[in-house]
Amino acid sequence: MEEDKSVIQRAVVTLAEAGWIRSLPSPPTRWEVSARLFTIAHLPRSAGELRQRARSTLEAVRDQSNETVFLAIPDVGRFVVIDVAQGPHPLRAALKEGDIIPVRGSATAAAILPFLDPKSVDVMLAGATYDEGAALRAKSGQGAFAVSVDGVLTGSTSLAAPIFDDMGIPIGAIGLAGPTSRIPEDRHAHLGTLLLSGARNLSQSASA
Repeated sequence: MEEDKSVIQRAVVTLAEAGWIRSLPSPPTRWEVSARLFTIAHLPRSAGELRQRARSTLEAVRDQSNETVFLAIPDVGRFVVIDVAQGPHPLRAALKEGDIIPVRGSATAAAILPFLDPKSVDVMLAGATYDEGAALRAKSGQGAFAVSVDGVLTGSTSLAAPIFDDMGIPIGAIGLAGPTSRIPEDRHAHLGTLLLSGARNLSQSASA
């Protein structure tokens, strides 16, 4: 590349710190593209595009559930909220655009991880063992939507359903969150059905 070695070294370090490349374990020091690409390869053409398409769906599910509804997309080791339709109650899930949803314990992860290949699951778990990924898969094994009670925040319940691209790979999730006192177990099936309907609508839009 006819560049100064120190310049290239700084670029390599920057890419490694950002998670795009990783060093091979055996000497001499060599680098390879990390599995992060597997995680983002099937995202929609832009988060803005998905957000624009999803807005009316978020509001419709919010109006039917009377709870805060959100749209999240995967990143390495976490999920990022890109849009929120706030619920009408004074006491509600305090979500906003840009908030981070952790992998462990979240309904968003439990909804999406079952549909990722093992390598992508490992990336999303960011260093956790694959057994943890299998456990998250099992949590959503009862249906296509996932439920988390106190998994991320004590006293809060969240549900989520995956949104797929035209290849059947999850590109995000539509979720709902609120106080557990207002989202008891006997509401889960109804709220999950609302999310599944919204997710199917967005998945169809993604393949249109």
